[in-house]
Amino acid sequence: MFERGRSQRATTGVEAHIRGFFTGHAITVSDYDLGAGRREAVPDLRILTVSPGPRADSWAYVTAGCWSTVETDGHGFEFVLTAPVRDERFADLLAMTACYHADHHLDLEHSLPIGEPWLPGSHCDHLLISLPYLHGPDLEHCPLPDGHARILWVLPVTAAEMAYRREHGHEALEQLLDEHAIVPTDPRRPSAA
Repeated sequence: MFERGRSQRATTGVEAHIRGFFTGHAITVSDYDLGAGRREAVPDLRILTVSPGPRADSWAYVTAGCWSTVETDGHGFEFVLTAPVRDERFADLLAMTACYHADHHLDLEHSLPIGEPWLPGSHCDHLLISLPYLHGPDLEHCPLPDGHARILWVLPVTAAEMAYRREHGHEALEQLLDEHAIVPTDPRRPSAA
């Protein structure tokens, strides 16, 4: 019962943080049904969908419920994905990320293959866990009643960019992406590597 209460307080705290950060944006919250057998991995998963507004001209999808799945001493992660349009596909990608996180304990500089382009016609078929550069540290650092959540960016990248990272390191990849001034919400962006 104590753990369930902690989990619910954390989810409520993340939602309040997102609403505060994205003041002036329309935000919807939905419990995400992971399906039979997977719901136990992230039992309280919610996906917050944030419309374009004063802080950003793109859509944002944010998890609430990952913190309690893999937290250590009150510290855990949630994830944000930015997108050019509203589409259920992005909530699905975040739910997949949440389930992967429950098993593999994602962290900054980790990645995961998604097995297909994040959007039709895109070359990006991997997700890179990075700092939320589009939104900054005010979104990243989320105080909670029983600890702290760090909201990390789920950035779609190409297989070539992942190969570049394996050869040159994470920092070199981020520098390459910056030098090419990629538009992270552009599904048809060329690979920087």
